[in-house]
Amino acid sequence: MAEQLLTAVVGSYPQPDWLVDRELLRKFMAPRIRVEEIWRVPEPELAQAQDDATVDAIRDQERAGIDIITDGEIRRESYSNRFANALSGIDPDRHGEIVGRTGVRVPVPLVSGPIQRKRNVELRDLEFLRARTDRRTKVTLPGPFTMAQQAVDEYYGNDEALAFAYADAVNEEVHALFAAGADVVQLDEPWLQSRAEQARRYGVAAINRALADASGTTAIHLCFGYAALVRIKPAAGYSFLAELEDSRADQISIEAAQPRLDLDVLKALPSKTLMVGVLDLNSPDVEPPETVAARIRRALDVVPPERLIVTPDCGMKYLRRETACGKLNALAAGASIVRRELR
Repeated sequence: MAEQLLTAVVGSYPQPDWLVDRELLRKFMAPRIRVEEIWRVPEPELAQAQDDATVDAIRDQERAGIDIITDGEIRRESYSNRFANALSGIDPDRHGEIVGRTGVRVPVPLVSGPIQRKRNVELRDLEFLRARTDRRTKVTLPGPFTMAQQAVDEYYGNDEALAFAYADAVNEEVHALFAAGADVVQLDEPWLQSRAEQARRYGVAAINRALADASGTTAIHLCFGYAALVRIKPAAGYSFLAELEDSRADQISIEAAQPRLDLDVLKALPSKTLMVGVLDLNSPDVEPPETVAARIRRALDVVPPERLIVTPDCGMKYLRRETACGKLNALAAGASIVRRELR
């Protein structure tokens, strides 16, 4: 029998206050360029400090009973900027500026040459994670469409060509991660939702290029934005979702709890395993396991249990650690309730 109702995290986990200045972190809110000033630990000791905090994130997920875990993205200033700024072709001296998804102007990488992956970026993070857990592991990377939307282009002169260049760089990293033993590689593509017109032109093509010949389980994560930043989200659904049925990704991850999403939209993805958010990260309250179980049952109305993985809505980076721990425990307990009902 296929496994039923696995639990997973989407990606990030709270970084401890001794490691990052959380006020600065909230001020920059998922920065697109590097912002080293958020780190409280000086450079000579920073890597060791990040490793120590990563172990804590791994152990919290294990103690909660989560089946598929990440390193918590503890070493990252945001989900995208570490990988995006490690590529060649990014101007080291200048930044661009765009209007972000919330309407605020933000600094972003400026592309002044050919985008290329010049080194492993997340490989050491995966190796560290695999050496410290016997659970299934997932590594998250920013997707090519989202990175192209989060940059100013002075080289390609064509947004589709820029996205495909990012896709080639991502594809090299995906292959390296699977070769090193990753169980799941997830591409974070929140800008598919907010730039649906462009996404319909080349979003799936860019994703398929990034995932070409992948040797393991692949996933795409979509969201409306961190709950700490976006508090009102549409229950009617995503402006771009059904199109991902044509993607190479094995799994599609969406947030559903905070927006109270109409889960009938999942019927448009009949071949995919679906990661459905059942933890509302906008609420500081820890949901009772029965509340989580009720959300899981609603998902099971449209998705069979062998194609359903239950998760938080999004990354947990902006929660307090004790809240994140409590919510993960509720996630595992809620899933356990429903598993017993399925026997």
